[in-house]
Amino acid sequence: MAVQFETLEYDIGGTKTVVKAIGEGKPVLFLHGASTLERFDFAEGLADRFRVLCPSHPGFGFSAPAPHVAGMSDMVLHYLNLLDVLDLPEKPHLIGFSMGGWMATELAGLARERFDKLVLIAPAGLDDPAHPATNLGAVAPQELPAYLAHDVSVALRYFPDGSDPAFAEAFGADRDREGETLGRLLTPFGMGHPNLRRFLARITNPTLVVWGTKDRLLPASQAPLFVEALPNARLILVEDAGHFVMQEKPETLRKIGDFLAG
Repeated sequence: MAVQFETLEYDIGGTKTVVKAIGEGKPVLFLHGASTLERFDFAEGLADRFRVLCPSHPGFGFSAPAPHVAGMSDMVLHYLNLLDVLDLPEKPHLIGFSMGGWMATELAGLARERFDKLVLIAPAGLDDPAHPATNLGAVAPQELPAYLAHDVSVALRYFPDGSDPAFAEAFGADRDREGETLGRLLTPFGMGHPNLRRFLARITNPTLVVWGTKDRLLPASQAPLFVEALPNARLILVEDAGHFVMQEKPETLRKIGDFLAG
């Protein structure tokens, strides 16, 4: 059965921003990665203890196009404005996955006082040449699922299988639309910021770094670099999990929830 979300809509600086919400309790703001193909169903694993807010970035998912976005700083400003509009009753926890982890790092580095705890799940952004990320531009489309999950069948759930032409058409259109926004986001520095360690050093919030040991997209060898750069962080390595660690190993959500609730 499909996970049931509330759909909330806000006008943030002239951009329709859609937030999928589920659960009750302390708010958790989740920032997704470089696409929305895997959707937000994972949030059900936190909804027994938290009010999980899953916005689509401007130009991604359910939100409207955002032709003004020219780099990550525009996304950070967007989320500061969204927080103002949400006017939450208490400081939310902040979770960022992949590109959303990079986004969360810059956001928390600039506005750590707006958040309680932070979780970075296979975060992008560090661009350390000794631990290079996979160049997705060199990966054939049919090979992409194997880079997203160690158990490729998990990633294949989210891709067209040829049985539904309408889904395949919508899938392609969504990826094209998100890819256009992503291209503008990456124009300044690529998938990261050359001074990201300076942002990390400012994040005094308790932080959990989560990484799958079999991540072929962003290598788990980056995980200690994040933990070392953060003033108050610990690490969970998830064995036999790829980049889609929450979908591949749903029990990880219980550990994340315990960290946030502790």
